[in-house]
Amino acid sequence: MRRFTDRAGLDWSAFESTRPGGLPDRRVKPACVTVAFQCDDGNEIAMDLPGVDAVFIDQDAYYRDLSHLTLDQRKRVNYDHPDAFDTELLVRHLTQLQAGEAVDKPSYDYAAHTRAAATQRTEPKHVILVDGILLFADARLRPLFDIKIYVDVSEDVRFIRRLQRDTAERGRSMDDVIRQYLATVRPMHLEFVEPSKRYADIIIPEGGFNRIGIEMIQARVQLEIERRGRATGNRQPATGKETVKRSTVNGERGLP
Repeated sequence: MRRFTDRAGLDWSAFESTRPGGLPDRRVKPACVTVAFQCDDGNEIAMDLPGVDAVFIDQDAYYRDLSHLTLDQRKRVNYDHPDAFDTELLVRHLTQLQAGEAVDKPSYDYAAHTRAAATQRTEPKHVILVDGILLFADARLRPLFDIKIYVDVSEDVRFIRRLQRDTAERGRSMDDVIRQYLATVRPMHLEFVEPSKRYADIIIPEGGFNRIGIEMIQARVQLEIERRGRATGNRQPATGKETVKRSTVNGERGLP
């Protein structure tokens, strides 16, 4: 089975299934489930919701197209700020998916610090999972989410993970990591990310290690799906699990 794991280590694989013909029932408005993550927890927790169609939208794919800038200029962009994202496009795509329309999701070239030419055809499903650390900071996005979940991790743990990642995987010195953390990562976290959790319906401490919190999310999402199915006279099919792989990508941001 291929797995579908987000930045906090939560495994959403069981949200994805195949219906006859591979198409969602468009009489049911998808439940737009949003999970905001602060860092990679690395812990996998199975989401046991067989028979539910899901599509994954990652905010990282919606960084602005900066191809008009030189590479040196793109390297100096503050990717921890909400303005780094093409939120207009993200809003449009979420609205289209909720209306039962397919979209061409952008992709991002992290080496070039700009949008890539390739796009990914994304079909509407019964559940839309949206992953991003600045989703709740933008008033245009919040009304689109039926369930808003904020995964909270302590500041010291976030910094330690970032230090380990950047020195081991990105060839940066400890001094460079500390300098960037103090210059942009921490200030943007305090200005935008931390305050935005007041908009969350659910705040989960301890990241993906909080099994009780994850089980509560499972129950709430399933309840929303069943409620909408009853309202339209359409029941969710129990066809088993057919998972989609979601690769965990740290993205441009210096995740706090």
